[in-house]
Amino acid sequence: MRQLRDMKGSANVAAMPAGILADYATLCGGTLAHTHARSGDACVIAAYLGTGSQLDEAMADFARAYAAQTTADHARLEQAIGDQRIAAVMGV
Repeated sequence: MRQLRDMKGSANVAAMPAGILADYATLCGGTLAHTHARSGDACVIAAYLGTGSQLDEAMADFARAYAAQTTADHARLEQAIGDQRIAAVMGV
C-alpha cells in the first residue's frame, strides 16, 4: 500500500518567463503522465469493479453534471462579457 503525503508547494506561474513556463509545463505534464501510467493494472481494476452497472451509472451521472456545469459556466462567461465586466476578443 502506498501513502502519499500532502506536501503543498506552489509556483508563481504568472511571473515565469515564457521559457521557464514551458519547462515547468513539460515537467508537470511528464509527472502526470508517469503517475497515470503507474496508477493500476487494468485487469485488477476491472475485477475490482465487477460486472454490475453501478460504475457505468456513476460515470454517466458525473458526465451529465459536468456538462451542465460547463454550460452554466459558459453562460456566466457570456453574461460577464455582455456586461463588460471582462474583456474578450471574439471570433479568434
